[in-house]
Amino acid sequence: MSVEAQTGELSPIIRPEPITGADVLIVIPSLNEEAHIERVIASLQADPRCSEALIVVSDGGSSDQTVSIVERIATTDPRVRVLTTVERLRIGASVNRAVERFGDGRTWLIRLDAHAEYPKDYASRLVEKAIETGASSVVTTMFTRGYTCFQRAAAAAQNSFLGTGGSAHRLPNRGGWVEHGHHALIDLAWFRKVGGYEEIQFNEDAEFDQRVIKNGGRIWLADDLIVTYLPRGNTTSLFRQYVTHGLGRARTFRRHGGRKHIRHFILPSIGAIIIAGFFAPLYWPLAVPALAWLFACLSYGFILGIRKKDICAAASGYAAIVMQLAWSLGYWLEIIPTGAHERLAIGMVHKGASEISTSG
Repeated sequence: MSVEAQTGELSPIIRPEPITGADVLIVIPSLNEEAHIERVIASLQADPRCSEALIVVSDGGSSDQTVSIVERIATTDPRVRVLTTVERLRIGASVNRAVERFGDGRTWLIRLDAHAEYPKDYASRLVEKAIETGASSVVTTMFTRGYTCFQRAAAAAQNSFLGTGGSAHRLPNRGGWVEHGHHALIDLAWFRKVGGYEEIQFNEDAEFDQRVIKNGGRIWLADDLIVTYLPRGNTTSLFRQYVTHGLGRARTFRRHGGRKHIRHFILPSIGAIIIAGFFAPLYWPLAVPALAWLFACLSYGFILGIRKKDICAAASGYAAIVMQLAWSLGYWLEIIPTGAHERLAIGMVHKGASEISTSG
């Protein structure tokens, strides 16, 4: 017989404590994000269940008005802080610095990139998902949206197999336990356990996920919290971005090993077939693989344009060519120990490090 039946009393119903954000640290690493930072902060301020969260913009050395904008917002909202530096900081270093300064006494770290748009009540829904699943980290699905014609072409490529290669966090309805995704929320106990982000130039998120999994952690992909990413606006910046993706992935593979997907074998081969194509005047069949790749990308992009009824999206094949070739170049720059990747990294920092993203 139950205690309730014996005493005639019912046990009190234990309800979960409401989410207020008091145990949440939100960090926005930024570099020259004056066009986006105010909008991102406003979306966080509008979340009623994270009204007590601390919002820290960890600036990596902006030369525009990013810091001034955040300081102005902070004068009317004490939850908003800004960390500045006189030197250029990598994303991992920016997040680590904010956690070291403001993380004590808080349970959850939420990371937002300024160059994106977020669903309503994003932060509190992430906390809710972390409590529900018990995950060490909650990652999200990413969808790319463009506004200019070039951005629409890049977005069409990045939202398709041409740009994702089947990556779970870039496709719909793939929620569940994963190896990697777009970083959103991390249990601060786990963040400290694995030593935070490696302060590397590229791919710090995927490298972090490798250490979480190796230490027994679990990563949950919340496919109902879709982050809208804004792609690069021209060929040069898109190429630079994907060189960094290739560099970072190669470095993570070299350090941690782990399972590779088919795209991680196909993409490195692109550089090789392009080089082979240069020798086609000596032996014409060497041009066949490169021509087949170019034709496949351009045809796929043209079909995407027809499906979307968007003439700009029809150029997604061109964007895919830029992305895939850049990724392959970055991969081989890291694999071949020439030191070229370090010089490239330094050059990119000085030419516009705000273009370096870990979204892909």
